[in-house]
Amino acid sequence: MKNPQIQVRRKPRQSRAKLTQEALQDSFVRLLHERAAHDITIREITDLAGVGLGTFYEYFSKKEDLIALTIHRHVKNNAEDLKTYAHSLIQLSTNLALDEYLKQVIHFQLEQIQAQQFLWAQTFLLERQVSNIESYRKSYEMMVQMWQSILLPFIEDTEQLKQMSLNVQRVCYGFVSQTLLIEPEFGDWDELEGDIIQTLVNLTFNKNDLF
Repeated sequence: MKNPQIQVRRKPRQSRAKLTQEALQDSFVRLLHERAAHDITIREITDLAGVGLGTFYEYFSKKEDLIALTIHRHVKNNAEDLKTYAHSLIQLSTNLALDEYLKQVIHFQLEQIQAQQFLWAQTFLLERQVSNIESYRKSYEMMVQMWQSILLPFIEDTEQLKQMSLNVQRVCYGFVSQTLLIEPEFGDWDELEGDIIQTLVNLTFNKNDLF
């Protein structure tokens, strides 16, 4: 499917406008639990959100733009939650080793994804259908920067920090996205977590003895 150029016509500057835009996103997600995205109409989204069609077109030129922004919001919220959790671990323990720290963070991330498994499976699918390459790169870079923030208390060398953050994102994103794309109702999360950890151990141990 061709990736269209994603545009948001008007960014919400006031709280009421922001709430309206979020209501449209939430309505789309609710409808997504009932049927595929391509079967959902803009009229259904606006009706559920309690706004008119004109309001929709104040913010979006097409349904794909709403979907793209919904994906971005979902990924960004997850990243913020993960950073908050990771920083709380640092505050609670002054002698936490990097390997245990990263294992706890990844465990938390997988718990969050499992709690919204359907939405994440749809996110990975729709991401490939509606996001252009530039939007995809920005989203991926946002997650790499998230890992840099999470790993920064343990890794002082800038290049080492960048490389490990990239590798952690590659492994976590690759394992989870491909698993849910192929098997949306996947259930063996303990095994998946073990595979992710073992892959990171194999990837980093010989290079820098971080694990």
